[in-house]
Amino acid sequence: MNQLTHRFEYDMLGERKVPYAAYYGVQTLRATESLQATGAPLSSFPSFVTALATVKQAAAEANADIGLLSSARRDAIVVACTEIRDGRLHGHFVVDVVQGGAGFATNANANEVICNRALELMGHERGEYSHLHPNKHVDLSQSSSGVHSIALRIAAAFAAKELEEAMDGLAAAFLSKSLEFARVVKLGRDALQDETPITLGQEFETFRATLKSDRDHLLETCHQLRHILFDPTLFPAETEDATKFIAKATDTMNRVTGLNLKASTDTVGGRQDCGALVLVSGVLKHIAIRLSKISNDLRLLSSGPRSGFGEINLPPTQSALAITPGKIYPAVPEFANQVAFEVIGNDVTISLAAEAGQLQTNAFEPAITKAILRSFSSLTAACNALSAKCIKGITANPDRLLQSIEQSTALAAMLVPYLGFKVSADVASEAHIGNLSVREIILKRALMTEEAFDELLKFDRVVEMTIASQKARGAE
Repeated sequence: MNQLTHRFEYDMLGERKVPYAAYYGVQTLRATESLQATGAPLSSFPSFVTALATVKQAAAEANADIGLLSSARRDAIVVACTEIRDGRLHGHFVVDVVQGGAGFATNANANEVICNRALELMGHERGEYSHLHPNKHVDLSQSSSGVHSIALRIAAAFAAKELEEAMDGLAAAFLSKSLEFARVVKLGRDALQDETPITLGQEFETFRATLKSDRDHLLETCHQLRHILFDPTLFPAETEDATKFIAKATDTMNRVTGLNLKASTDTVGGRQDCGALVLVSGVLKHIAIRLSKISNDLRLLSSGPRSGFGEINLPPTQSALAITPGKIYPAVPEFANQVAFEVIGNDVTISLAAEAGQLQTNAFEPAITKAILRSFSSLTAACNALSAKCIKGITANPDRLLQSIEQSTALAAMLVPYLGFKVSADVASEAHIGNLSVREIILKRALMTEEAFDELLKFDRVVEMTIASQKARGAE
C-alpha cells in the first residue's frame, strides 16, 4: 500500500517519502515544510510559473545546441515546459513565493515538476532520475538566482501588458463620458471652494489624460525589464560555449514570448541589481496614487444624495443595508482606493528588498516577486472594475449643477468683463453677506437685465472651449 501512495526520493539531507501523485520531488517537499510563510504558493502567480517554464525550455534547447544535453532529453523537457506554459501542472508549483535562498526553492520546484513530467513522456515513472535528473539535466547551465530573476522579469513584462490594456479601457470609458458631458456646465473648485464654471466633460477629460500619461510612462519604463542575465560563470573555461548558450537561450525566449529580451553584458552588476524592478514599482505606485485621487473625486462628486455634492450618480453595484432611500455605496471607487494602499505598501517592500541585497546576489528577490506581481494584478483588476462597473454607468444631475452655479458667489467672476472687477467684487461680497444669489443682487441693483443675465448662464464660451479641446484631441 505504501508503494502505491508514495515514492522514495533522496537529496543531501537523506531519504524522504514523496506523494506518488506529485510531480514535485524531495527538494520541493522540504521547502513546503520550512518555507510557508505567506500562504501564497507559486501556483497563485500563473504568469510567473509560465515564465519559469519558458526559461527552462530555453536552457534545454541551448544546452542541446552546444552538445551538453541529448536530443531525447531536450525534446521531453521542451514538451513538458510547453504543457506548463499552456496552463497544465500549475497545481504542483507549491512552494511559497517568498523564501530564503534567492529563489532556490522556486527553481527546485520547477526543475522537479518539469523533470517528472518529462520522464513520463520518455516512458518512465516519476522519480526515476537515472534517466533524467532535475538538477543534472533540467537545471543544467543555470543558477537558481538567475532563473528566478529572468522569470520574474518575463512575468512582470506580461503583467505590464495586461495593465496597459486595462488602463486603455478605463481611459476609453472616461473619454466616452467626456464627450457625453461636453455641454454639462458645473462649478470648478479650488481647495474645495467655489471657482469659475467648467464643464463636466472637462473634468472627465482630465481623468482620461492622467491615465494616458501614466500608461505611456509605464510602457516606457517596462522596457528596462527586458534586459536579462544568464550566468556565464557556469562555463568557467569555455567562453565560446557560454556565448553560444546565452545567444541560443535568449533567441528561444524571444521566440516563445515575443518580448525582444536583451542579454545583459554586465555579468557582475546584473546579478545583483534590482534597479529596473524598483523603477517599475515606482511607476505602479504613481499609477495607484493617481487612480486613488480619481476615485476620491468620484466619491466626492457623487456624495449625498441630498446633503453632499450630488453632481453625478454612480451606478449601484450592491444593495445598502440601510433605511436611507437613494443611498448608493461608492463600492468600486473604494475598492480602487484600497488597491492603491496595497500598491503603495508593496513599493515600500520592494524598495527595502532591493536595498538589502548584498554583494553579487540579491537574496530578497522573492519578496519583490510577490509584491510587484500583486501590484500589477491588483491595479489591473481596479482599472477593469472602474471601467465596467462604475464609469460607464455614471450619469449627471444637470439641475443640481445649475442650481449650485446660481447659488455660488463664484459666478460674480464671470461678470468682470461686463461690470468691471470692483463692481463684480461688491456683488459677490453683498451676495455672500446677505445669503442671496448673484442674480438677486444684479437685478436689485439693475446692473443687468434678466435676459442678459440668463444669456450669461448659457456658458457658451465654456462649452465652446470644451468642444474645441475635444476636437483637437481627436486630431492627435
